[in-house]
Amino acid sequence: MNAPRPLFENARRVARLLATCGAASLLSACVANPFVDAKVDPNSPVAAEVAKVANARQDYPSFRDIPAVPKDLRPVGLYGREAERVKAAGAELIRATEPDTWTLQASESFAERARRDAGPELPATATQDSDAFARGLRERATPPPPR
Repeated sequence: MNAPRPLFENARRVARLLATCGAASLLSACVANPFVDAKVDPNSPVAAEVAKVANARQDYPSFRDIPAVPKDLRPVGLYGREAERVKAAGAELIRATEPDTWTLQASESFAERARRDAGPELPATATQDSDAFARGLRERATPPPPR
């Protein structure tokens, strides 16, 4: 069975050609330097500094100025192996802590040891002590001044 041919077979080619021509025309504006004939306002407070900097001869960096590659770096392949090791450790941690992979055992002895490490239990405070404390605070409290 033959598939139907698209109505506009060359539409993609034409669109690509137009996009390429548009990009080329936009980029061609970047070829010229618009600052070559730019004038500086002589009344500007920075006019003297602009003229000095614009006419100064400067040394620009070259490829020789790029520092050499350090010798104490590990090989590139080790980065990938280390990443795989970390991913494997993460997967192992997830596998070990998934639901239904562990149970609580000897929780009573753990709780007893925690109570022993915490120290002696403090006696419970009497309700009367709390009530007397709250009453004393209310008596000492001064209301805000009226507006």
